[in-house]
Amino acid sequence: MNKKILLLGSGELGKEFVIALQRLGQTVIAIDNYADAPAMQVADGFDVINMLDGAALDEVVAKHKPDIIVPEVEAIRTERFYAYEAQGMQIVPSARAANFTMNRKAIRDLAAVELGLQTAKYHYATSAAELSAAVESLGLPVVVKPLMSSSGKGQSVIRDASEIQDAWDYACSGSRGDLMEVIVEAFVDFDFEITLLTVTQQNGPTLFCPPIGHRQERGDYQESWQPIPMQSEHIAEAQRMAGAVTEALTGAGIWGVEFFVGKDGVTFSELSPRPHDTGMVTLAGTQNLSEFELHARAVLGLPIPEITAERAGASAVILASGCGPQPPVITGVADAISKPQTDIRLFGKPSTRKYRRMGVVLTYGAVGDDVNALRERARAAAAHVAVDGVPTPQSTA
Repeated sequence: MNKKILLLGSGELGKEFVIALQRLGQTVIAIDNYADAPAMQVADGFDVINMLDGAALDEVVAKHKPDIIVPEVEAIRTERFYAYEAQGMQIVPSARAANFTMNRKAIRDLAAVELGLQTAKYHYATSAAELSAAVESLGLPVVVKPLMSSSGKGQSVIRDASEIQDAWDYACSGSRGDLMEVIVEAFVDFDFEITLLTVTQQNGPTLFCPPIGHRQERGDYQESWQPIPMQSEHIAEAQRMAGAVTEALTGAGIWGVEFFVGKDGVTFSELSPRPHDTGMVTLAGTQNLSEFELHARAVLGLPIPEITAERAGASAVILASGCGPQPPVITGVADAISKPQTDIRLFGKPSTRKYRRMGVVLTYGAVGDDVNALRERARAAAAHVAVDGVPTPQSTA
């Protein structure tokens, strides 16, 4: 069973996914808009195109004639997927899912309006004036996000009306593609955030990983840990909601479903139809199969009998501080992994920019170990690593 798989987007998540696929004997062609992207370094072949150019996307699909197309980023002309699916290609998870989840408006309306899931109160805005009206309706503070973006790009918090124009301009600058529209969300009173990795199968039940806790800054993940202690009824409610939305979207693969958990229970936040950045903690062996191995099996229609918790683990990111030499110079690795039960993944990105994620440190212990101690150890280890001579500052928030 050898499939040709076209990977659209070739970042660090795609790199680990390629490795998982190749261990199962598959052929992968990696695509991105810049050369030497992480997944390209391990794939069987690659091409560099602008995936927002529909004609270029059609051309690369016609060139490689893949059996399976796997999107890894948002900046893709996903409406083309319906035609590819009609031609007999498998879209992961499905053309419908890829189109809905690449746009926050589609997925939020599906969750809140069609499925009746609990979400934050929200409005949409296509101009600074509409953003101002949304702020007046929802009250301050609010969170502003482009409808299409990733890794926190374009996200901000408005705490004062004087910040509205700046928030609009920042959202537009961080939007992927040509869609100039934002979602404006009222603040949710929550105790913590989780990612519930959810696996839908071609021929099997939907499975759930132990919940992952995570901390964000600038809308982007800084650390994650698994498992996060939760009340059993909250886990059950998160699973119910994740099962409902993934079933509505259809298709097989892994989904990163994000929730707020607080005094009002579980609130749906966002969903990604692919491995999730916070799920990199599973590379620490916290589960019997990492999120990338689970995605590979689900995509290929291979059986996943169960998901079991094997360890407690934590991850902490390694960030660049700005634009430096190419390729970047990374030091301090030996010091970072000098402690037991500590590992590191460097992504091999060919260039840097401020806050660009360049690697991740992983720590682990036995099931039942104190995850806060593992988090502290991961942050301390990541602080040893410097990108172009500047260590990653590690917040203890």
